[in-house]
Amino acid sequence: MNKSKKNIINWISEVNNDNNVFFILGPCVIESEAHTLKVAEFIKRLSDKLKFNFIFKSSFDKANRTSVSSYRGPGFKAGLKILAKVKELFNIPVITDVHECFQVPLVAQVADVIQVPAFLCRQTDLLIAAGESKKPVHVKKGQFVSPENMEHVIKKIESTGNKNIWICERGFSFGYNNLVVDYRNFPIMKKFNKPIIFDVTHSVQRPSGLGGTTGGDRCYVPALASAAIVQKIAGIFIEVHDNPEHALSDGPNSVRLSQLEELLKYIINLDKWVKDNKIPTCN
Repeated sequence: MNKSKKNIINWISEVNNDNNVFFILGPCVIESEAHTLKVAEFIKRLSDKLKFNFIFKSSFDKANRTSVSSYRGPGFKAGLKILAKVKELFNIPVITDVHECFQVPLVAQVADVIQVPAFLCRQTDLLIAAGESKKPVHVKKGQFVSPENMEHVIKKIESTGNKNIWICERGFSFGYNNLVVDYRNFPIMKKFNKPIIFDVTHSVQRPSGLGGTTGGDRCYVPALASAAIVQKIAGIFIEVHDNPEHALSDGPNSVRLSQLEELLKYIINLDKWVKDNKIPTCN
């Protein structure tokens, strides 16, 4: 293993709530090889400029789209091939979703982190399969799950001997076609001594809010991300796109690539200040 690839593994293994914030960035779904490589190259150049760690994300299959006619992705084999090319060309780690147990071993051959989608966070067999991969497992808290109940999710994965588990907040169902972030969830889940990630772009979704597709309000991303960063967390998850109006999935809540640098600068600077200061307590 060459030194540069070893460094990728090292920083991922050291992810925690006290180190500098890292980012999970990329388009919601793999639209094409050319588009995926274009976005990955943009983020890689930005990470070199601003000196931040990131994991490239995109899905080979959006298995929970609202409509049966919605674009889901290129599929399992083609999608993994594209993600492998991202790693090879840019020497960056990648993360992608798994939906079924049989996918995990093959995904683990490419992905540096295994992601369990929010709707599947209680699926015991899938959590155990992800844990058995021995890769870090990033679990999104379901829109229907309390922060306290994420302890059971952690224990399922830990039953495999895998302790490298990241817990992700991504909003809670609030009435119909809306999500809300309860910021009490961050200190509650930090008690489990696992890295906490905030999925800010899915938190501004309006599920099925456009009828056959999901809507969203990307204008709220900076405010929600700022409120999460002051909780001293490990990472921020942001879906990005060069042209959100024409994105094939989650365009309304995706951050424009042209606006990403300003947002990340702000988050990075705020994170540094927060982690240099102690959070006050109230008894």
